[in-house]
Amino acid sequence: MFRDTLALCRKDLRVEWMTRITSLQVVPFAVVIVVLFGFALGPDPKQLRPAAPGVFWLAVLFSCILGVQRSMSVEMSDGAIDGLRLAGFDPAGIFLGKLLALVGELVGLEVLLSILTAVIFGVTLASFWLLVAATLLATVGLVAVGLLYGVLLASSRVRETLLPLLFFPVISPVLIAGTKVWQAALDRHVSTGIGWLELLGVFGAIYVAIGIVSFGPLLEDA
Repeated sequence: MFRDTLALCRKDLRVEWMTRITSLQVVPFAVVIVVLFGFALGPDPKQLRPAAPGVFWLAVLFSCILGVQRSMSVEMSDGAIDGLRLAGFDPAGIFLGKLLALVGELVGLEVLLSILTAVIFGVTLASFWLLVAATLLATVGLVAVGLLYGVLLASSRVRETLLPLLFFPVISPVLIAGTKVWQAALDRHVSTGIGWLELLGVFGAIYVAIGIVSFGPLLEDA
């Protein structure tokens, strides 16, 4: 399984390197979201600073949707997923490999968005370790849920619209917890953010476990 995980991760990262989908489409999209919210809220620091965590996570959320849709479309086009099955790839390895690749791509985007959010919204990124831990755990949870729904809807003709409708309600705890942790880190209230950080960890662990167990049956129906 671990060999398959690394092979799928390398393959997806190689596809991204050749196509530049994240760098040419997802990154500009996320940057535009942050910039537009900054303009919409106006120059008043009293309005900008409290909104910074929420704007950051909304940009990450929409970027995750685009990344998941792209990741699944690569496998479903031209019967690529059938090729993986015939090659004997473990479904759990496919899930974990795509998870690692998408998390890696999103983390790179989140570094850029963190800097951009700090500049536009005038915030100081304090409690660095808390921000890093929250971002990693939240990203794992988002991608795990996205991949599960992505493969579930792979054969649907309206998957582009159905995926956000199913995805958003489920990941609302991640959006809330991630925002709360960022607020605690920015306000230097580390103890307040620990509880929300634990929620992110539990959420991510549950959906990663579900993905490992159920990705195979879901692929059979795709």
